[in-house]
Amino acid sequence: MPSEGVEKSWKRLGLIAGGGALPVRIAEAEKAAGRPPFVVRITADKDAFAKFDHADMGIAEVGGVIKRLKAEGCDAVCFAGQVLRPNFADLRPDWRGAALLPKVVSAARKGDGAIIDVIVSAFEQEGFTVVGAEEAAGGLLMAAGSLGRHAPATEDLADIAKGAALVGALGPFDVAQGAVVRRGFVLAIEAAEGTDAMLDRCASLPEELKGFEPGHAGRKVGVLVKTPKPEQELRVDLPTLGVRTVEKAAAAGLAGIAVMAERALVVDRDAVREAADEAGLFVYGFRAEELPQ
Repeated sequence: MPSEGVEKSWKRLGLIAGGGALPVRIAEAEKAAGRPPFVVRITADKDAFAKFDHADMGIAEVGGVIKRLKAEGCDAVCFAGQVLRPNFADLRPDWRGAALLPKVVSAARKGDGAIIDVIVSAFEQEGFTVVGAEEAAGGLLMAAGSLGRHAPATEDLADIAKGAALVGALGPFDVAQGAVVRRGFVLAIEAAEGTDAMLDRCASLPEELKGFEPGHAGRKVGVLVKTPKPEQELRVDLPTLGVRTVEKAAAAGLAGIAVMAERALVVDRDAVREAADEAGLFVYGFRAEELPQ
């Protein structure tokens, strides 16, 4: 994936915006670079892009989105933010969306990753360059090592290794980007509910399954591990963490959060660092080769 400082090749970015802070940061970065984007608000907050040129369109209005982006002079497109899988029976596709729908429905049987592949291909066939959030905004990739004062202990590294292996093993089923592991015991696997709801689930578990490590007063245990699924389209839907992730992990009694270095995005890095330091959590970028086998 391109790093910060790489010259961008597009004239104007079309931003397909879901919920959360990530698409807002991308739009702000493009505007600061002198290339205000055109934003298609799919599930984004209605006030989030009031200062940008934008349109509200449905997820199935593929033809309308493509036509509008071309009319606005966009030659590249970035997909960012949270978009829940729709109920296909409730969709109101336009002509292009209707033509694409059989492929999307077929892909849905394989998983969300396959759906993303179909949509990305449709935009590429129309001549758009599809770029990732890091390429659009720069400075979002998690580096190797700790972000903040705290670092994982040896026991935490073992939990990180198990969580990463679990996500990798579930890859063929297109199930998870995340898991929570506490001293080798799997507390949760992320599925359709997303990271926040998974962490809420962990927070509601019986105390004997979470909380402080016996014999080590004050030391929380357990790690949220997020990593891309094998063969995932890395330009779309990279694991993302922000302040809310830290707050949810702290409420679940975890010792920290681990993401694959250079394969995850950090939104509002300084605020994430401050929140993690205050909560006593580590936020750690790992490389597969450094984890215990």
